[in-house]
Amino acid sequence: MSIKHITIINQYIGSPYHGMEYRHYYLAKNLLQQGYKVTLVSGSYSHLFSEAPQVEENITREIIDGIEYLWVKTPKYRSSKSVGRIWNMLVFAWRLKFIKEISPSHIIVSSPSLFPVKIGRKLADKFKTKFLFEVRDIWPLTLIELSNLSPFHPLVIYMRYYEKFAYRRADKIISLLPTAKKHYESLGMSSEKFVYLPNGIEMDSREDIICSSHIEKQIPKDKFVIAYSGTIGIANNLDYLIDAAYACKNETDIAFVLVGQGGEKERLLQRTKELNLSNIYFLSPIKKNEVLGFLSVVDVAFISLLPEKIFRFGVSPNKIFDYMYAKKPIIWAIEAGNNLVKDAECGISVLLNDTEQLKDAVIKLKNMSSNERMELGENGYNFVTRYHSYKMLSRKLIEIVEG
Repeated sequence: MSIKHITIINQYIGSPYHGMEYRHYYLAKNLLQQGYKVTLVSGSYSHLFSEAPQVEENITREIIDGIEYLWVKTPKYRSSKSVGRIWNMLVFAWRLKFIKEISPSHIIVSSPSLFPVKIGRKLADKFKTKFLFEVRDIWPLTLIELSNLSPFHPLVIYMRYYEKFAYRRADKIISLLPTAKKHYESLGMSSEKFVYLPNGIEMDSREDIICSSHIEKQIPKDKFVIAYSGTIGIANNLDYLIDAAYACKNETDIAFVLVGQGGEKERLLQRTKELNLSNIYFLSPIKKNEVLGFLSVVDVAFISLLPEKIFRFGVSPNKIFDYMYAKKPIIWAIEAGNNLVKDAECGISVLLNDTEQLKDAVIKLKNMSSNERMELGENGYNFVTRYHSYKMLSRKLIEIVEG
């Protein structure tokens, strides 16, 4: 008889009450509905949390929406790129060795941190169950390509040891990156271990999607609105959208709206002022449950990322699924091993930082009939509900674990 209990170890698991990340919370929520018990093991501190959990002991148990959380006490760190973050990871992995609260269950260890993989293998051996390794970010390769660490840096060598252990000793490799299989094989993974399980969206009743008045009144009226919702950081390449707004400054019926917060927001605001642009609007961050309401009153959604070599393995950005679920045509400006907008036939793909091409895409969408734009939106909605609902993804995870 299969053990109907899955434990997921990832020190960055959040919840709607603590902030990002949400993937494992939503998978767990849907696994519960299918008769599984789920334990989520997360660190007590993450730079992604909006509110940290309350912990006193090294391991604190909490039930959140029926899901068992085990919070492992970890030290704070100054930034996501600090030495303190590595220390945070090491403390998390060390304290996992003394955890006693886990009952017999299939074990999933999720990256980017690689240090818990040996503990995951030991727990699976102890319970005579499966050990699965989930790759969300390919570390240490991401550090080499994005942070310019040398492949011979001691930290990289140390991480690669754990990475190779995971690829060789895990029963399955769950990848969020669709085109990374050959890379994993080069590090010791057997071909048959690879499974693709992307990010997704929790589907609520669409009848509840309304834009709150305090948000709607900030959106320009009688304009064709191109919207961005999410983090306003360097990686999001939003200078490209500013450039498009400048190129469209004489198109008086087009407006650009950015919603969110991040390290680049003040600089982009200042750049907008210097360019004397009146067709671009910056809104304050909104709650996760307000995003679909905001998207319901705009015309087109925009997504871009700075070019990175690591994207050759594919990307799975969460906001794209919100855009699709909101039934909005999408402009995709990402160079990657996959193209979700092309797959879904729900918008227009443009080259990175080709302002004229982006302007042409905006005008082309504006000049479409409402029925043509609606068809693009429906294509995206049908794609995301078919392939990216957490209900479907949780069922696929059960097949992976039990297969």
